Amino acid sequence: MSMRRGIPAGLLITLAARALSAQTVASAGTAAGANVPTYAKDVAPIFQARCQECHQPGSIAPMSLLTYDDAKKYSRRIKAKVEQRLMPPWHIDRTVGIQQFANDRSLTDAEVSTISRWADAGAPLGNPADLPAARTFPDPNRWQLAEKLGKPDLIIKSKPYTLAARTQDKWFRPEVETGLTEQRWVRAIEIKPVRDHDRKIVHHVLAYLLQPEQGVTGLASTAHEHQSNAGLFMEWAVGKTGQIFPADAGKLMLPGSKIRWEVHYHAIGEEIADSQVEMAIYFYPKGFVPQHRTVLRMFDLSRGRDLDIPPNEKTITQNYYVMPAPGRLENFQPHMHMRGKAMALEAVYPDGKTEVISQVSNFQWNWHINYIYASEAAPLLPKGTTLIFTAWHDNTAANPNNPDPAQWVGWGDRTVDEMAHNWIDVTYLEQDEFDKLVAARAAKNAKKAAATPSPSRP
Repeated sequence: MSMRRGIPAGLLITLAARALSAQTVASAGTAAGANVPTYAKDVAPIFQARCQECHQPGSIAPMSLLTYDDAKKYSRRIKAKVEQRLMPPWHIDRTVGIQQFANDRSLTDAEVSTISRWADAGAPLGNPADLPAARTFPDPNRWQLAEKLGKPDLIIKSKPYTLAARTQDKWFRPEVETGLTEQRWVRAIEIKPVRDHDRKIVHHVLAYLLQPEQGVTGLASTAHEHQSNAGLFMEWAVGKTGQIFPADAGKLMLPGSKIRWEVHYHAIGEEIADSQVEMAIYFYPKGFVPQHRTVLRMFDLSRGRDLDIPPNEKTITQNYYVMPAPGRLENFQPHMHMRGKAMALEAVYPDGKTEVISQVSNFQWNWHINYIYASEAAPLLPKGTTLIFTAWHDNTAANPNNPDPAQWVGWGDRTVDEMAHNWIDVTYLEQDEFDKLVAARAAKNAKKAAATPSPSRP
């Protein structure tokens, strides 16, 4: 065997080949350098715009992405998350249904490509002179709607609750006075845990408005026979910020009203004392009465807690609702737990036409996103439209969120149980107004189509 300084000749040939290969790759990288995204020039602006508000110390994300070292350390993980469309948390199916939303925080295809190619290239820094100035972020636990609406007009807190370090899930249902002394119409509502510690143990929050109201003031006359109450005042779960109602809609609060909270807590191994949640309310100006009363409805797919999810199986659950009056859907917010896989809403119009309104195909139980439709896209549905809600649950080992594929699962409040419903704000409309809105939207869409160049048209 031929030897040189104790190294086998065959191995020398292999090492030489690898060195040549490395030179070739390096040369190729240099030649294609202009096309390789760098952190300083290409990636940092995306992170600043889309990621850093959550990925900063004290916010809800598990790690910070404020610096290049942070980003490089997690580059492979970041690539995987953005390519799977898991991050930023925006899980609406981009291939079907409405795609215009007022609160869209997803990455564009180009941004995903930039991040992926940057990670594949070894996460290069690039020229530090290209780095954008560091952003200064406000308190991550602030009121999110304050940037648009300013200081809340009214803040209502739940009573303090102390959760033991180790215990089963708890549901705390205190009632508190709103302190309101006059009738006011609500423009926007936001709920959040008060402190960082509270955020760690709060699973979800429901806020019921208790007030002596006869019927539902402000409801379209077409809906009075079908809507006997004002529905839930607001709901919150991880991933939801707040909701600004359309300019022609709102919710009514009366003097002497109360809020009945339902706060779902889960223990994290340390005692959290005096936990609270709070709700910010933004009013319309005094004396202003919006044209419509919007109603938050729970569209229940489980038909009254009837869920049957056998071990090691995937299931489909459906339920149907008929629009009792013309209306506009303001949002789409699926709610399931750890076995939840997907949920869709389809409309069957009175003329037989069918349309997928929205679908989440990769539901993430720890992100309850409220997809708020843009005003020009919010579905306008005539009376008699059938809404078909479909939920898919995956109780197999293929579901990475499944804690026990061998366990039968039914409806229940705990996260290890299941649910299947959708929170949607419905604004019922008078028939003549509905007809005008449909006509105006059709005219706008026709004008837009006429202005769009056709591939076959010069």
